[in-house]
Amino acid sequence: VQLQASGGGSVQAGDSLRLSCAASGRPYSSHIMNWLRQAPGKEREFVAAIRWSGTRTYYADSVKGRFTISRDNAKKTMYLQMNSLQPDDTAVYYCAISTNVGGDFISWGQGTQVTVSS
Repeated sequence: VQLQASGGGSVQAGDSLRLSCAASGRPYSSHIMNWLRQAPGKEREFVAAIRWSGTRTYYADSVKGRFTISRDNAKKTMYLQMNSLQPDDTAVYYCAISTNVGGDFISWGQGTQVTVSS
């Protein structure tokens, strides 16, 4: 399964963005769809995840209550709705498929830049 992330951009603090991650194939029902991010000079970090089958979601504490992960199985697309964006959210955002939440990745998207200015 190949992934294509999109939707990044430059916004002001407090604004919203929605990222999309389109899959070229169909993930298995056991797969977990993840969003991760990497800020300049920092290690890549987990942001959110959702199972391809089912409704359970997972969030990093830093984005809980502001970001919402969702998916549309018919469109084979995952989304990350980001509200109340802050400068600390500035990073390249990646989507990835894994067999465990936040780990054991088997496929990555190319990344999309999100820049939040104060």
